[in-house]
Parts: sequence; C-alpha cells; structure tokens
Amino acid sequence: MSMPSHAEQWINKFDLSQYKNKVVYLDFWASWCGPCRKSFPWLNEIEEKYKKQGLVVIGVNLDTEIDQAKQFLKDVPANFRVFSDPDGKLAEKYKLVGMPSSFVIDGKGKVRHRHVGFKKSNSDEYEKSIVSLLKELKK
Repeated sequence: MSMPSHAEQWINKFDLSQYKNKVVYLDFWASWCGPCRKSFPWLNEIEEKYKKQGLVVIGVNLDTEIDQAKQFLKDVPANFRVFSDPDGKLAEKYKLVGMPSSFVIDGKGKVRHRHVGFKKSNSDEYEKSIVSLLKELKK
C-alpha cells in the first residue's frame, strides 16, 4: 500500500513505541533547508525499497508555519509519514546540530546512527546504517 501524498500522511502524534520491531529513519527537515530538497527523493526511494523489511521513514518538520511545510511538499513530495514539530520539542530532545539531521533507530527504539546534513555521495553509507539494523530485526 502506498502512502497518500496529502493530509493523511501527517501523523498527529509522535510515538516511537508504535514502531516496535521496525527500523525508524527519523529525518528532521524544514522548508528553508536546501539539502532537504535533495534528501526527499532519496528518502522516498529508500522507504519504498525497504518498507517490506521493516523500515519506516518519518520526516519531522520544524517550520513554525505549517503552510511553508505544505508548500515545500508540493514542490518536493514525500511518500513517507510527516510530523510537525513547530515548537521544536522533538528537535530539542534529539539535540539537533544541523539540518537536515537524521537518526536511525533500531527495533528496540534506540538511536544507533546519526547523520547530519545530506550528501548524495554519502547515501550508500546512510543506506548501510539502515540495512545493518534491518538485519537485526526479529523475523
């Protein structure tokens, strides 16, 4: 089943416990973030490639104005779940140092990898960090 590319993809509460025994790729982004435009096509591709094996991609938007985020998504569609964090509470919890910032979370809910920024040239390394955790999931 493919993710709808409209309002239904917005999740209204962020709760990692609902993704037990899944690998979560948590990606913090904002409409003003240049590299985010490059990362979205890759995030779409990677979720499509690994969702059957247990990958869930969640994009956490940090815009204070949700309309800016929605405009960004018109230009750069996301086929994964999106969560709005306008007051930055989640960003604070994960101690962001740059944008985009991504966290690869294992099946037990523990952050195992962290990527700051997005470079297409590093996407193999990002993918390896996902695959290694997918292999650990209990089948």
